[in-house]
Amino acid sequence: MTFLQIIADYGTDDPAFGEVIQRLKTYDPSCDIHYTSVPAFSTINTGFWIQQFACCNPKPDEMAIYANTAPRNDDTDPRPDDGGSSLYYTKAEGTPIIAVNAGHTFSFVKDDIENFYPVDVANEGSQFRSRDYYPEAVIDLLKDKKERLHDSVDPSIIPDPPSAAIAHIDGYGNIKTTIRASSVKQHGSVSITIDGITHEATQATAGFGVTEGTLAFAPGSSGGEDPYMEIFLRGGSAAAQFDHPTVGQSVERTTST
Repeated sequence: MTFLQIIADYGTDDPAFGEVIQRLKTYDPSCDIHYTSVPAFSTINTGFWIQQFACCNPKPDEMAIYANTAPRNDDTDPRPDDGGSSLYYTKAEGTPIIAVNAGHTFSFVKDDIENFYPVDVANEGSQFRSRDYYPEAVIDLLKDKKERLHDSVDPSIIPDPPSAAIAHIDGYGNIKTTIRASSVKQHGSVSITIDGITHEATQATAGFGVTEGTLAFAPGSSGGEDPYMEIFLRGGSAAAQFDHPTVGQSVERTTST
């Protein structure tokens, strides 16, 4: 039985998840499915969670990831057949990943993969490809049907992850960035600017390593051995402090001593 992580931008509790799960279950009733909603069109958030699930947590032996965030913004001309970026297959740390190769979806695992395969499946003809076409291909690949794969392409076509951007904002208002802890000195203070709003933060070794009401810039709970830095307001919401920024926005910082 496969534990399948679905990541998509349908919206929290959107019935679209139900339709996709129903279609997957049609092809494999035994599949154990969990879904995660990301902000609309956010391939950065999609890629962030692909890495977190595949590379940064203990996981079941039979786990796989199916992700669909397809903004179709690579070409602004009309698309009469609803076509868009294509479905690809790879593995990161042994975990199969089947996802639409759009934007930064594969960026966060780019350095962990060797082979990158386009999937033999229709990528046009439906507005809802992730329900109508992709589930059968996903289950076929989980059953190791290699005939679904075209020749591998060079993973260098995948863009690098952004070096200093918002990757995720959690339910507490903590702002998870794409800045690695190894690139930051964890003492002194730092001026952080997001979308023109600047606040002083304490560079700390942990979010709770500051007094109540203090804004911290500290290693967070995501990213594995070299965690991503978080902007953390102890006892409050860092997101509210910065007027509720959105995933993908740049994080600028100026360090002082």
